[in-house]
Amino acid sequence: MRLRNISGSKEIIAQSALVVHEPERAKGKWQDIFGSANPLRIEIGMGKGKFIHEMAAQNPEINYIGIEKYSSVLLRALQKMEETPLSNLLFLRMEAENITEVFERQEVQRIYLNFSDPWPKERHAKRRLPSKEFLERYDRILKKDGTLEFKTDNKELFEFALEQVPLAGWEIVEVSYDLHRDRKMMEGNIMTEYEEKFSSKGNPIYKYIIKRQQ
Repeated sequence: MRLRNISGSKEIIAQSALVVHEPERAKGKWQDIFGSANPLRIEIGMGKGKFIHEMAAQNPEINYIGIEKYSSVLLRALQKMEETPLSNLLFLRMEAENITEVFERQEVQRIYLNFSDPWPKERHAKRRLPSKEFLERYDRILKKDGTLEFKTDNKELFEFALEQVPLAGWEIVEVSYDLHRDRKMMEGNIMTEYEEKFSSKGNPIYKYIIKRQQ
């Protein structure tokens, strides 16, 4: 269960220079914010930030933004950055539904969704991050040749996500129903906290890489 109520977390985040506090003003200007023309990649629902922090550390030629709506969870990512500062990583505390308000059309090169909330009740399907409703949002901010990568241990959510791909006008580039046994797709794989936890129990990890139909 994610930690959501750490006393003082909102105040700490409000004072952090690692968090962009008025991201709507940065729309279309993220290269200026980072001070470089490097490609931009984002993780939506980054949790405690292990994945995106390691990605940014391994790829200094790429700019990263980690997005998380829970203050107490974002605080953990800030603590990682204090221990190991990176100039190519920034954070946003916001709802994923507002993603098109902070990124311009074709401003993002790649999107990562890792172990997203499954929202198991059918009436909440539109809230699932790999839903066709969200794919339509991603379509607006992703570059024409951009890709989206999704990982989960939830088989039902993964099957739902696969069904949504053609409905939203996207296509599958690669797919694995057991990532850690897939030599090709495991190349360069960075595990999230949840991935380490679930894979250690023997749970298969599902992953796809998708792009929009040309």
